Amino acid sequence: MFNSKLSVITIVYNNVQHIERTLQSVINQTYTNIEYIVVDGLSTDGTREIIYRYKDKIATLISEKDNGIYDAMNKGLALATGDYVIFMNSGDTFYAPDTVEQVFSTAPDADIYYGETEMMDEAGNNLGQRRHKAPKQFGFEDFRYGMSISHQAIYIKCALVQPYNLKYQLSADIDWILQAAKKAKKIVNVNRYVAKYLVGGMSKKKHRQSLMERFDIMRKHYGLLPTIFNHAVIAFNLGWYWLLHRRTND
Repeated sequence: MFNSKLSVITIVYNNVQHIERTLQSVINQTYTNIEYIVVDGLSTDGTREIIYRYKDKIATLISEKDNGIYDAMNKGLALATGDYVIFMNSGDTFYAPDTVEQVFSTAPDADIYYGETEMMDEAGNNLGQRRHKAPKQFGFEDFRYGMSISHQAIYIKCALVQPYNLKYQLSADIDWILQAAKKAKKIVNVNRYVAKYLVGGMSKKKHRQSLMERFDIMRKHYGLLPTIFNHAVIAFNLGWYWLLHRRTND
């Protein structure tokens, strides 16, 4: 069986309500060659106490002040020694206990594996599939209309990744995935749900800043004029999506 080492990184800060769900999701995977790295931003709400209950299941644990989400994620990347890496941050979970095993059994030696993501609320209830569905075959061009794969659903070879660009405070994950996708030769769709993510992150709370960062990232990768056109398409699709769902709910 394909037995590459997977580095799973969880970052957390003052999330006592949801951290245990994430910890258990990683620890209870049937795939055994997992290196679990937890980066805590020196939580003060009881989060650290919960993490320390699982300390013997965690390969590397650091708890110290950081300079934001992506600084913490970079700390995790610097510690990773696996063949592949995935981020499963506090509140998010693998879809099922055998998810990692199923992902790696799909095909050998891909540069990137990806799948679909399910949304959930604060109580862990299913809110359905993301509006941006994962493409049937993912390539560098597929993010031009939005982030079609969530970071919880993409496994990337460590040799392809670089640190997150700290210029971006909310959308650096888009830039990070695109940088890896440019280098990838073999990208495999596992054709299954692979993760559940907690809705309502910082990109939702600071939506305007997030959109501005996304535009800058798209401009950098795709060019200014294509990005302007693509954002017009995004706006149209978003308006049509909400109109259809409003009619459905009326």
